Amino acid sequence: MNNNKLDINNLSTKQILVLMLLAYAFSFTIRMIWVSWASQNPSFFWNGELMINTNDGYYFASTTEYLLSGLHANNPKVQLASNSYLGLQYITYLFTKYTPFSLNTVILYLPSIISSLIVIPIILTGKLLKLPWVGFFSALLGSIAWSYYNRTMVGYYDSDMFAIFLQFTIFYLFLSTIYSKKDTNILWLSIILLLYPIFYPQGMTITYALFFFWVLYQLLFQREERNSYFFIIIASIALWVVAIWIKILLILGLFILFKQVKHTLDNKKFLYLTLGTLLLFLFLSNSFGLIWKMINLYLARGVENDGLNFYQVIQTVREAGKISWETISNRIIGHPILLLFSLIGYIMLVIKNKPFILALPLIGVGIFAHWAGLRFTVYAVAISAFSFTYLLYIISQYIKNKKLSYAFFVTLFLFALYPNISHIIGYKVPTVLNATEVQDLVKLNKIANEKDYTLAWWDYGYPIWYYSDTSTLIDGGKHQNDNFIISQIMQTSSAEFATNLARLAVETYVQSVDSYTHFFEEGENEEDIPEKFKMLDKKGDLYHAGKGSVIDVLLKNNQRDQVNPEVFLSDLKSNNYTPPKKTRNIYLYLPYRMMNIFPTVAVFGNLDLTTGKPKRKFIFYPTSVEDNKNGIIVLKNGITFDAKKGLIHAGTDKKYVKNFIVTQNTQGEKTNLQSKLYHIDGTHAVIYMKSYGRFVVMDIETFHSVYVQMFILGKYDKNFFELVVSSPYSKIYKFRK
Repeated sequence: MNNNKLDINNLSTKQILVLMLLAYAFSFTIRMIWVSWASQNPSFFWNGELMINTNDGYYFASTTEYLLSGLHANNPKVQLASNSYLGLQYITYLFTKYTPFSLNTVILYLPSIISSLIVIPIILTGKLLKLPWVGFFSALLGSIAWSYYNRTMVGYYDSDMFAIFLQFTIFYLFLSTIYSKKDTNILWLSIILLLYPIFYPQGMTITYALFFFWVLYQLLFQREERNSYFFIIIASIALWVVAIWIKILLILGLFILFKQVKHTLDNKKFLYLTLGTLLLFLFLSNSFGLIWKMINLYLARGVENDGLNFYQVIQTVREAGKISWETISNRIIGHPILLLFSLIGYIMLVIKNKPFILALPLIGVGIFAHWAGLRFTVYAVAISAFSFTYLLYIISQYIKNKKLSYAFFVTLFLFALYPNISHIIGYKVPTVLNATEVQDLVKLNKIANEKDYTLAWWDYGYPIWYYSDTSTLIDGGKHQNDNFIISQIMQTSSAEFATNLARLAVETYVQSVDSYTHFFEEGENEEDIPEKFKMLDKKGDLYHAGKGSVIDVLLKNNQRDQVNPEVFLSDLKSNNYTPPKKTRNIYLYLPYRMMNIFPTVAVFGNLDLTTGKPKRKFIFYPTSVEDNKNGIIVLKNGITFDAKKGLIHAGTDKKYVKNFIVTQNTQGEKTNLQSKLYHIDGTHAVIYMKSYGRFVVMDIETFHSVYVQMFILGKYDKNFFELVVSSPYSKIYKFRK
């Protein structure tokens, strides 16, 4: 091997800072590609500013609005959210309050501003190995690799912007305490360990895993170094699940104390202290329980088995579904071959630099993505980029000619960058809502009271908070058993049933929240909460206000006096049913964009809760025309509609059509309808939405559902509903009762 190495071993602090600035500029500039594309679409703008492209962003934006101006004060989930993700909320608050930028601008660009900081720990990791240029090139790749980019692009306003940046910083600081036993290293590590749960609490499972590997490494390979025990004690305290001020006082006190006495204690006494602290850590962190809980959460499928059988939303979320190894490879580093090289590079890295065994949890989580879903690939991005770049460095050292060595390294590195940048250029993600949809919600804001509720599928919960300043029953965070309620309302054919269920659910939820507010804030006894308003978890513990499931309360789920769900639903359809007293208005939000997911929405309500099995075969196929010859319409989903005979063919199956309706939007609120009756005993219906160029094939029961009748056809019972907002993109109705 020659001495013409690619790295520069003795860069000054100033030179390292220059590398960091260059890598940061590269990462941020690449993210502006989306801005350039999105800026050409006027429908992505509201009030002259680009909107964000992730639903969850409106959750954090709403809580920040509450901090800034007190908006959404009557939303129980906003109140609950004010005590979580404090880091993201308050950084957004400070950026908005003390800079000239609006909240909409801050939430648009903050993800790229924060996430690009990942280049710092990556470059510093290279510096640990005295290979800062390896760190620099790794930072270029790791900061824009497929999965990391997707979750930190401009407009992806979410706590993910901190998740990997701080997680890899923790990894780097763990490494630094192994490479150097300076007392200050453990202080830096402790600071980040204390801060991380404030910014991304769900990432603690991986932090615990890194901690366990770090502890084992020191006990196995550095047990002769006294500071190893000191470091383990301090770090374990930083990870206790107790008030942060207690941890700070303990860490500072022990740091000062150990500085005075550590030279008077032998390693055996230090070992005993360390083991005692670790036992206390296991007791105060519930680390194993948390890790096991998260694994079970993302591997769970089907319906909930305790008590009544509710469908689990995790089964329908794409990012939590099983994915192929090719997809994993693409998302981690851009291509399967690149991932293979990075794995080889990691093995070489560990062989030559044993402390890098600590990265196994990050790689393991990336592999876990095969079973648990897309979101986990992002944890393996930075270490994979570093491992790949390290492999290039190792191979380049065998090339004797210095110029060829450089050319080899740069050429292969550019090949690694190419698929990731190509992905970014082609990743045309729209904003969560378009301008017309936002306009509809803003109209609702002007009509509704801040205490009112808007019922909608959970995907639209947070945008409804932000733009209409009304509360919702389900949302991106509260979408468990109460999905059943919204699904039932969307697919029922009875306006009276929908009204009764909506009123019962909202008033029960509001009274439950009020009861809990008194319990948690006024210190009342649990017994003072009316039994019918108690929302309990599976262990029988009280939920915090805003988190509980209404349907569990109504059906007394998993309790001795559990209600028969069929009897309960039947009562709501009865003319003799008396709903609770009306205390606020309730609105029903029916968006056009829900059409593609309506079959998924229906799954949650089309369920026998006692068995967990579907009640009926639900048919709803939105599609467009592939071909039309002499009244034989071939649809893109493979179904053929014979418009002359009123028949649909799906493979060898032939079904008779009862209703065929053509809809067309008008300038006003009315939808023009042209209808034709084919077969009185037909089992299916076909709707041609002329203004959208779309056909929808459905069974006749679905044809009579609230969503189809009230959104697609614009037909509703004026005794129970009032149309208050209407556009081609959404219809919003007020429940009259």
